[in-house]
Amino acid sequence: MERRGFLAAALAAALVPRGVALAAGGGAVLRVLSAGAPNAADSFSPGLNRESIQISWNVYDRLVRFAPAPAGAGIEGFDPGRIEGEAAEAFEVERGGRALRFVLRGGAVFHDGRPVTAADVKFSLDRVLASPIGRAQFATGSMRDPAQFVIEDDRTIRIDLPEADRLALPNLALTYPVIVNAEAARAQATADDPFAAEWLRLNPAGGGAFRLDAWEAGGMVRLTRFEGWRSGPRPGFEAVEWRSVPEAETRLAALRRGDCDIMQDLGPRDVARVAAEPGLRVAGMPTGSFHLIGMNGAMAPFDDARVRRAVAAALPYEAMFEAALKGRGVPLWGGSAVAEGTAFPQPMGYRTDPDLARALLAEAGLAQGFETRFAFDMAQAAVAEPLAVLLAEALGRVGIRVAIERIPAGRIGGLLQERALPFYFEGSTALLSDPDYFLRVFFTGPTRWNFGAYADPAFEALAARARFEGDPARYAADVAAMIGMVKRDVPVILLWKPFLDVAMRADVAGYRLAVHRMLDLRPLRRG
Repeated sequence: MERRGFLAAALAAALVPRGVALAAGGGAVLRVLSAGAPNAADSFSPGLNRESIQISWNVYDRLVRFAPAPAGAGIEGFDPGRIEGEAAEAFEVERGGRALRFVLRGGAVFHDGRPVTAADVKFSLDRVLASPIGRAQFATGSMRDPAQFVIEDDRTIRIDLPEADRLALPNLALTYPVIVNAEAARAQATADDPFAAEWLRLNPAGGGAFRLDAWEAGGMVRLTRFEGWRSGPRPGFEAVEWRSVPEAETRLAALRRGDCDIMQDLGPRDVARVAAEPGLRVAGMPTGSFHLIGMNGAMAPFDDARVRRAVAAALPYEAMFEAALKGRGVPLWGGSAVAEGTAFPQPMGYRTDPDLARALLAEAGLAQGFETRFAFDMAQAAVAEPLAVLLAEALGRVGIRVAIERIPAGRIGGLLQERALPFYFEGSTALLSDPDYFLRVFFTGPTRWNFGAYADPAFEALAARARFEGDPARYAADVAAMIGMVKRDVPVILLWKPFLDVAMRADVAGYRLAVHRMLDLRPLRRG
């Protein structure tokens, strides 16, 4: 056996957690394998990766959550238009939408046994506003000032809004506004860090369905069920053991042997064969996520829209789609150069045309091309590596010389926040479904989510106007105008909406597609 194969087999054999005895087809411990590992336990630390959400979502509560609903293909998902209580046993929309009142569940406690109070909720919401990342997200729901969060009594908190805002309530069901044990956090706070952000990054202080018992950086995470949880049905597993194993074949071998219950990050090439194997099943469908090629509009030469359009015209979309995803996604290239309705994202109008790419480069004064580097996170290598190779070859044919840069897993978020990368592959998720929300979050402002550092005053004015537009015709016209602008200026190259494919043993039931694409451990059970 080759050394690489021997090491992979040895690693796979070591994956069964020590001290855990599992009968065939049974067991109180859920064993999860993923390609990446979390780099934070918080919900909005700078540079956190998506794996971090798998901790924060399950160890913290939020006031409300999206109600479950069928998502298609036999999978349960969520209804973005229907909100139900989580930590709140009841809530009301008052004063014509300008106030939201929440009553907390009686008897709810944090993991250390301390009661959950309205003061903890206010501390937690204030904490979101104290973070640039959190403040940008809350601003999409008109929550900008801590004075808007008003304690009425120990179990009641009110949120006042300057005007009725359809996005305020769903914002509270997203990943950011986790309810933190204020007493535990304040004990770790400093004058420079009044909300204990540095401590909370690695030390969750919640009252969610699971508690974090062990966490080895880049290795194993162990979560145990919190028996004091009051915000939903009792989770079906007593404990979860989650390990990072970058090699897909090693993860898959462990799943086949029964040493793993859920394999995240199932590669597109493996979907058909895994779905056909007895004892295994695949949950897969498109979500609100998307993949893109980012071009830093604050850095030459990508500050020139002609260069960005040239890159878009040079790329071999069909070949990249097949090589990276084996067709497991919804294409976002092709289509019309103008808005086709208001649903977004939609096909962006660009298609492969090397002659057009060369002409645009010449028009931009770059007839001889230029050099750049194309970066991707190693946790996304299964998709990004074949894409990067094809991208470099295609751009080389029009004079753009590309060096491929592989970023260690978990570091790319910080580099994007700093605008340190010129050209890169990335993915994200539109947490809310309104088209003006997507356009505003991903094409305005200073956050990392504005992947192209797009800054157009006319676009920003349209986004601000559409935000509270009550007339459907005017709203549609403003959204269509914004879509036309991003098709024209190509701030980023939207590629496709990938399927989220997760493989699991057939005896694992309760899988639910969550808004953030990571595992919601709470409804899972042996079944």
